[in-house]
Amino acid sequence: MSTPDIRVEKGHAGPEEVAAITAILLARAAVQPAAPAHRGRARAGWRRLEREPGFRAPHSWR
Repeated sequence: MSTPDIRVEKGHAGPEEVAAITAILLARAAVQPAAPAHRGRARAGWRRLEREPGFRAPHSWR
């Protein structure tokens, strides 16, 4: 496995500091994302008017 080059943009980082930040970034990248917690509806409860059909019944309350 080859290691990518890491460049410090500002300041001076020692080898220990670069190794520490690399370990943190690799650990964060390896974490599986948690399943989203849906409460209630999975979709929006409103509709876009331009996607509605053109005809509405005369007794419709909208």
